[in-house]
Amino acid sequence: MWSPRVIALKLTKISHSVGHKIPLCHLKGLHFLCGRFRFSSANNCDAEQRFMSSEPKRIRIDEMGIKKIGTHNGTFHCDEVLACFFLRQLPEYAEAEIVRTRDTAVLAECDVVVDVGGEFDPKRHRYDHHQRTFAENFHSLCPEKPWVTKLSSAGLVYLHFGRRLLAQLTQMKDDDRQLNMLFDKLYENFVEEVDAVDNGISQCDGEVRYAVSSTLSARVAHLNPRWNSKSQDTEDGFRKALKMVGEEFLDRLDFYKSSWLPARAVVEQAFKERHQVDPSGEVLLFSQGGCPWKEHLFALEKELDVETPIKFVLYSDQNGQWRVQCVPAGLNTFQNRLSLPEEWRGVRDEALSELSGIKGCIFVHAGGFIGGNKTQEGALEMARRTLQAAAQSPANGSS
Repeated sequence: MWSPRVIALKLTKISHSVGHKIPLCHLKGLHFLCGRFRFSSANNCDAEQRFMSSEPKRIRIDEMGIKKIGTHNGTFHCDEVLACFFLRQLPEYAEAEIVRTRDTAVLAECDVVVDVGGEFDPKRHRYDHHQRTFAENFHSLCPEKPWVTKLSSAGLVYLHFGRRLLAQLTQMKDDDRQLNMLFDKLYENFVEEVDAVDNGISQCDGEVRYAVSSTLSARVAHLNPRWNSKSQDTEDGFRKALKMVGEEFLDRLDFYKSSWLPARAVVEQAFKERHQVDPSGEVLLFSQGGCPWKEHLFALEKELDVETPIKFVLYSDQNGQWRVQCVPAGLNTFQNRLSLPEEWRGVRDEALSELSGIKGCIFVHAGGFIGGNKTQEGALEMARRTLQAAAQSPANGSS
């Protein structure tokens, strides 16, 4: 496994005094780089603030060479905030000025424009999605990807810069298989939601049972001025939103890098060794203890085109005892591919050992989805006996 790279972000708040300082923002082992924030607005051309940190002074970039990221002014949304954050993580835009305006002449001078301008032209770095002719999604632009949610400016920027962005933040090589896994995972579990919300795409058809009001997009929206506030200036809120979405994205990246990917490696190794555990190949053994395995197991079965699905996983708990857990029929169901025998369910300890003929039994849950034994051998035997019973009486399969 690769070690995380520590990247520092100097986060600033709006201030009317030059040289205002703010401490560095610390994340869980992974920090992000935004350099000096530079903002301008068509409504206040003199509003640019320069912020200095307590870190050693950087080499000054000539003002004429500073790149500009253009987006619209006024009410801001999560998609363009996230798009701006993504761009600011890349070396060529780390010092970029964020220009918030709808003035087409000003936008024309920007190096990259997101969420405004009525153009989608990657060659010219124009990433708007509001034009009537725009209907692109990840699948239409990258046919090898499955997602068909209409892209917002966040998704467009992620699609075109995401792999390089993640390589920059993690120091992984572009051809690293894990980098592609992170790229897919972060779109599916972070960016796609922002795309859908901004484009008004519901999660399901029909009336929903309850409202979800705490999404990232909703929290960004709440940073806009209230309708009856005396000041309708959005600059301070935009910067707070940029800080918030950046922290959340990098926290999610850190989780997938340091927790989700290692779990994938554990499941993948167990997958390779499954026939050594039991000749059927239907039992996985996590010899070093449990981990989040369900999502990875289903993905590997599909990826490797496994003919005989896995039925059980074995792992030790924090007390050194062993668990035999049934593999569910899917991620979002309580139905098992094969449940532990009905006659074992709800029985414990010596009574269960006597009933099953297996030493060291601790319990079988009344739902039949998990059982316990004092030893690895005992837990494996519980799985084997269940497989044998199912082979003799297929009707007693999943439940």
